Amino acid sequence: MRMGTSQDHPIHPVAVTIFVLLIALVVGLYTLRVLNIIVGVIGLIVASYVPWSIRAANQWEKAVVLRLGRFVGLKGPGWFLIIPIVDKVSGYYDQRVRVTDFRAETTLTKDTVPVNVDAVVYWMVWDVEKAALEVKNYEEAVLYIALSCLRDTIGKHELADLLQHREKIAKDLQETLDEHTNPWGITCQTVGIKDIILPPGLTDAMSRQAQAERERQARIILGTAETEIAEKFAKASEQYLDNPVALQLRGMNMLFEGLKEKGSLIIVPSSALDSMNIGAVGGLAALAKARDAGARESP
Repeated sequence: MRMGTSQDHPIHPVAVTIFVLLIALVVGLYTLRVLNIIVGVIGLIVASYVPWSIRAANQWEKAVVLRLGRFVGLKGPGWFLIIPIVDKVSGYYDQRVRVTDFRAETTLTKDTVPVNVDAVVYWMVWDVEKAALEVKNYEEAVLYIALSCLRDTIGKHELADLLQHREKIAKDLQETLDEHTNPWGITCQTVGIKDIILPPGLTDAMSRQAQAERERQARIILGTAETEIAEKFAKASEQYLDNPVALQLRGMNMLFEGLKEKGSLIIVPSSALDSMNIGAVGGLAALAKARDAGARESP
């Protein structure tokens, strides 16, 4: 009996090619799907960080940008971009002129008078980099340095100087503040002293003193006027000293002027009547009144 031998059946090349293509297609589709997923995730991350990278500053502002904690520059006004996570905007600094009220309460002057002084300072940030890097809270720093300088200024001047030279003291205070704030990138443009409040007792004493001073001045003026009048009368009397006729005419003229006034009453010594010929003067006055009455009655 003859045993049969087995024979191999090789795989067809076309089938192998088709199988390889199918595997490659499956692997390619899977790889493309994973790649798309990765790209999509990256896109979502980038899209989520885009709003954080766009910033904007107002027209009067500057933004201070730090990169990993180091100062890299100023941005604005308008919109600008930063690198998320890496960059940080530490603050927006207003460069407009600002107004700060401050008050020194119960501060002694040079002559030991307690006063309360209200003042106001106009200031602005001219160098944002210095204001951001040199001082922590520049608004609070300006307020406290203004209070300190105001107290020092009050202590260096007497009360009369504070009341009489307010503008000069305000200018000196402004210069002192400017020297202290310039290293911070801040300039103090103007300082104004609004009010100086005195103790009530001192106010009453000063009022009485001013009233007494005015009364003294009034009496001095009155005495000066009396002296001048006396000098004028003495000088005028010299004209009548050797001229009795002129003196009599002057007396008659004064009496006549007095009689012309309606409802007037003049009392003169009897001795003066004879010297001034009062009868003639009275006749002239009566004649003048009669003429006036006749003129009023006539049509």
